[in-house]
Amino acid sequence: MFKPVVSGGPVVSRVILVGQAPGDKEPKMGRPFAWTAGKTLFKWFQGALGWTEAEVRSRIYFAAVCRCFPGKKATGGDRVPDPDEIAACSHWIDRELEILRPGLVIPVGKLAIGQFLEVGRLDDCIGRVFQARRVELNFDVIPLPHPSGASPWHRMEPGKTLLNKALGQIATHPALADP
Repeated sequence: MFKPVVSGGPVVSRVILVGQAPGDKEPKMGRPFAWTAGKTLFKWFQGALGWTEAEVRSRIYFAAVCRCFPGKKATGGDRVPDPDEIAACSHWIDRELEILRPGLVIPVGKLAIGQFLEVGRLDDCIGRVFQARRVELNFDVIPLPHPSGASPWHRMEPGKTLLNKALGQIATHPALADP
């Protein structure tokens, strides 16, 4: 049985934000980043861009590595999608890239970052702009940490400073001005 697919809706943008997968609340709310992590994410964008949540959702295309809630871990918390689930959903991101031809991709969290870059430590990739290539397209990648309450990385140093640097890079990226 397939679980409900969560979509950010039909937004035409040169900027794509890619999350890991919906949480358990997102299918009920009908949109990505609809719960606690979303509140943090939209506060980040409010501070960096001056945009409300509605403005972010209308100007940035939201995608995910996996489109359905993967379920809970036996120990609690959301389960990370496995490689087969990631492979089964990868064609969605590929098609979205081909259609939207982004100038900027913003992967949120290590799983999403890993779809575009080799990732080790967040300290090595947050706050940097990378050039990437996928489906014969070139685009910039500015990674963000996951805004989940489960990770304190973005609330302590060097995470706070690197997050602010990344948000500044997003705010000044030409793709945001490109309709």
